[in-house]
Amino acid sequence: MRVMITGGAGLIGRALAAHLLERGFTVHLTDLVPETDTPHTSYAQCDITDFAAVRAQVRGCDAIVHLAALRNPLYAPGPDVYRVNTVGTFNVFEAAALEGLHRVVQASSINAIGCAWNIRDFEPQYFPIDEDHPLATSDPYSLSKEQSETLGAYYWRRAEITSVALRLPGIYAPEQRNAAYNERRTLMCQFLDELISLPDAERERQLADVRARTLEARAVRALEYPATSWPVGETLDWAELLWRAYMVDRFNLWASLDVRDAAVAIELALTAAYTGSHPLFINDSQNSLGYESETLLRLFFPEVLTRKQPLVGAQALVSLQRAQDLLGFTPHYSRSGDQHAETR
Repeated sequence: MRVMITGGAGLIGRALAAHLLERGFTVHLTDLVPETDTPHTSYAQCDITDFAAVRAQVRGCDAIVHLAALRNPLYAPGPDVYRVNTVGTFNVFEAAALEGLHRVVQASSINAIGCAWNIRDFEPQYFPIDEDHPLATSDPYSLSKEQSETLGAYYWRRAEITSVALRLPGIYAPEQRNAAYNERRTLMCQFLDELISLPDAERERQLADVRARTLEARAVRALEYPATSWPVGETLDWAELLWRAYMVDRFNLWASLDVRDAAVAIELALTAAYTGSHPLFINDSQNSLGYESETLLRLFFPEVLTRKQPLVGAQALVSLQRAQDLLGFTPHYSRSGDQHAETR
């Protein structure tokens, strides 16, 4: 199979290209950069917003993996983020349709449901979250991913292009899970132990205060546009850990994925027997802290009482069931949790 990978010079593209080449695929990479050291069979510089250029690169391929995008709202003003991500996705599907391709795998995002980059609160209806959960996007990046998934459904109706939109969380390379990362992770777990042990009134007061600060920061678009940055500090004292836990981790659902598992999921999406257009959550099977999930929900989502299934130990708050059923995907490199989840 000859597979075209857009955005092939990025983190996922590099891991995927190497993975597919090892398994006998022919890999045609495209990206904006003039050249890349990502392993490949062939390479071409290509702007995904240029339809003629995209169609020329699609010609002769059997399937497309569409990874190219502005990957968060800090990369460009909102109109540019929306334009690049949606127009690029349209161009890929339209080129596939005109060249007779019938398999596209696109990188969507966990944010298609409206969470990490929201300018309003994130209010889940139940846990674990699955693909049936309503969408409530409120930022241009997340909206672009919601619309890109809609394009997949459109091209199934229009041209019978089978596709999946992989709702990826934060992606990490193995070397990023180093000693410093593990130290911060341990520190956060210790902080959460202390937070849960506070008297109820004091804990609720602190959480109400940080919630108010969080919603104020999000309401003024503190997470958008290149001139701004993720509002976190450097000193990991109590106040900063509480801020990160609420402002960052809560809205990200403690979800992450090893890039090697991302590559496996994409290969399965290219080769598994299915038809139609499907958004699929793809993430680690455990939450990123290895912390008891029900304790996280008690602290940060106390109002959400509905469970679609029991959450055991540090089980991820985002369901993998549909990806397992449709693709046979199970993460192999997921963190297995730690004693926080096993002994509570």
